[in-house]
Amino acid sequence: MRILGIDPGLNITGYGLIDVSGNHLRLVEAGIIKTTVSSGIKNRLNKIHQGLLGLIQEQRPEVMVLEKLYTHYRHPTTACLLGHVRGVICLLSAQKDLDFFEYSPTRIRKSILGRGNASKLQVKRMMENIFKLKEGSLTLDTSDALAMAVAHANICKIKI
Repeated sequence: MRILGIDPGLNITGYGLIDVSGNHLRLVEAGIIKTTVSSGIKNRLNKIHQGLLGLIQEQRPEVMVLEKLYTHYRHPTTACLLGHVRGVICLLSAQKDLDFFEYSPTRIRKSILGRGNASKLQVKRMMENIFKLKEGSLTLDTSDALAMAVAHANICKIKI
């Protein structure tokens, strides 16, 4: 099964694509889609849409996984902007008929590290370890996206 994890962000959207077969995980691709404030919201959302659309068309994932939306009540604008990005991603999932799952950050981290309060750096190191990557080779955005894909495999017992 091919699983696409996405860490949505208006500035940087991270993605991680894995194949799961039996007890084996294989990293297919991981990266980021970066936008600039000066290009305006519509162009930023379009860049994220086009980048993910191209990835989906080329790599043909079967499942898309996102982290459940959580933002601090003191930052309503951040929540709104993140909602725009998530809307683009959810629409892509529907348009490409991908199974869609959401998990809380705590559930993702507990699935991978056994502790729901693990740090982003611990998640990053675990992803580099699982995929036998050199330390520092993943960004926090790509490691979070990969963690979502791996967590889905764990939670659904696809493998691991």
